[in-house]
Amino acid sequence: MLLVQFVYAGMALFSKAAIARGMNSFVFVVYRQAFASASLVPLAFFLERKEAVPLSYGLLFKIFLVSLCGVTLSLNLYYIAINYTTATFAAATTNTIPAITFAMAALLRMESISIKHVHGIAKVVGSVVGVSGVLVIAFVKGPAIKFMNWHPANDHDQIQDSSKTCCSRELRIKGCLLMISANTLWSLWLVLQVPIIKQYPAKLRLTSLQCMFSCIQSAFWAIAVERNPSSWKLGWDANLLSVAYCGIIVTGITYWLQIWAIEKKGPVFTSMFTPLALIITAICSAFLWKETLDWGRSNTSLFFIETTSFPNKLVKDNPAYLHHHLYPLNPLFIFLIGLQSDHID
Repeated sequence: MLLVQFVYAGMALFSKAAIARGMNSFVFVVYRQAFASASLVPLAFFLERKEAVPLSYGLLFKIFLVSLCGVTLSLNLYYIAINYTTATFAAATTNTIPAITFAMAALLRMESISIKHVHGIAKVVGSVVGVSGVLVIAFVKGPAIKFMNWHPANDHDQIQDSSKTCCSRELRIKGCLLMISANTLWSLWLVLQVPIIKQYPAKLRLTSLQCMFSCIQSAFWAIAVERNPSSWKLGWDANLLSVAYCGIIVTGITYWLQIWAIEKKGPVFTSMFTPLALIITAICSAFLWKETLDWGRSNTSLFFIETTSFPNKLVKDNPAYLHHHLYPLNPLFIFLIGLQSDHID
């Protein structure tokens, strides 16, 4: 799952670059899913011939609906939102995914909540803290980090004006709401994989089917809203690199890895690594795309990352230390440890 977060950090950077260059977001999703389908279908056909089970019409319809909600709608909302925000902001709002996934899993009784135990309380408190942190990132900027603000002096005014244009308060709020909607649909996708995997255990074929359905759905959507032929042209440039990376690496490989992780550890465990993508994206954005970082968001980001840095062994070997020392200091850390301790038990 650590590898997945590095890949997702690259997705935010590459996709923001392509859309900033003028590529239509709906067309981007179509090409992304087309690349994913083209890379996955041959592998699924040859590698999972023995694991394939017959597909009933009912199961096929379920996969179609899951693809529509969790992939097609989620991706299109994400790329609409990223047009109003920065790559770092997009990565920051994904920190709502663990809390939303936990809430959905709890409602569907896939995840237990025991308020009589420390880890049960920590899950609830940590969810609130996680969402609160995203709100801080959305509305609080703080002073710029000077040692990472390495733009030339003559470019400062231009960068500042650009920042005001694409990241004004109103656009940040709009982008935040759209991004949270996309993350909610993505959380639903994570949760709904559990019953579908039980019915269709061929994970690579399942991923391929969802990519193909999503490609078809996105194509109908894109054709309806974008009928200019020039918007569909791909050249040998950053746009092609972006859709190829997002399609083959992100959609193709990481979707399969996540489905495998969901089968092994559950949807909440899979989503809890999401905060790592934030700090990776923030650092890369500062050096690659000259994005100005600020102390308000950076401190909040470091808080998120801190919560994922301790091993499961701490809970297993020394629960008393967890209860008396760590719980009062960092409820989000306890939330993540609580999720892990359920699997340890």
